Amino acid sequence: MIVVTKYNFVILSFFLHSKGKIIDYIGDFMRYISLILIAMLFLSGCTDKEKDVLPKSSELAIGDKIELTSVYGAKLTFKRVEGGIVQEGKEDNVIIFDIFGTFCEPCKKEAPALMNLQLKYLDKVTLVGLSYFEDVDEKYIIENFSKPYNAHYFIAKNSDKNKALTDTITKDIKYPNLISLPFKVVLKGGKYQNVTDIWENKEDVKYYIGAVGTSVIEKDLQSILEVK
Repeated sequence: MIVVTKYNFVILSFFLHSKGKIIDYIGDFMRYISLILIAMLFLSGCTDKEKDVLPKSSELAIGDKIELTSVYGAKLTFKRVEGGIVQEGKEDNVIIFDIFGTFCEPCKKEAPALMNLQLKYLDKVTLVGLSYFEDVDEKYIIENFSKPYNAHYFIAKNSDKNKALTDTITKDIKYPNLISLPFKVVLKGGKYQNVTDIWENKEDVKYYIGAVGTSVIEKDLQSILEVK
């Protein structure tokens, strides 16, 4: 990483001036920095552990209710409770919040398997896709994500509600890093559940990050559902 400060820039300028070529060298230097920044911008797209974003916080308060509308018009209501979130009317159900982007390649690849998982556990699990870090409407999501990747589970319309839920989730689980897509959490009875960490094999992890096989998710789900 290159860090340019006022102090080292002045030293650089003095050194170059002593060589009698300050204008040419500074011009080359600035063009070099510009090229690096442009390259970083284009190379920072989706990977297996996905795109980092730093949102401005907008968490829900205890007792707040939030109604989500899917890209196909269905509605679900969620309630903020102490330490978590529940689905109104199905407070004991398992909820999987899948924070994704239509631009995200791992998100696209896993979508058909997530659809199969939702169908298999339809009465016990609610899978909610939260489109994030992109300004796209429901038509775009349907045409560029839902239809081509068979992602016909509940995908919420892109709105500030998605951000509020995401901010609440990351605060609840004390997630210390920048958000990476795809990013999932699992709740049961308003409590965040421990899930398998395929990257570092850590204990007490309450999120999936990046490309995680649905076989891993299903194994965790079965364990979670067995606990009364």
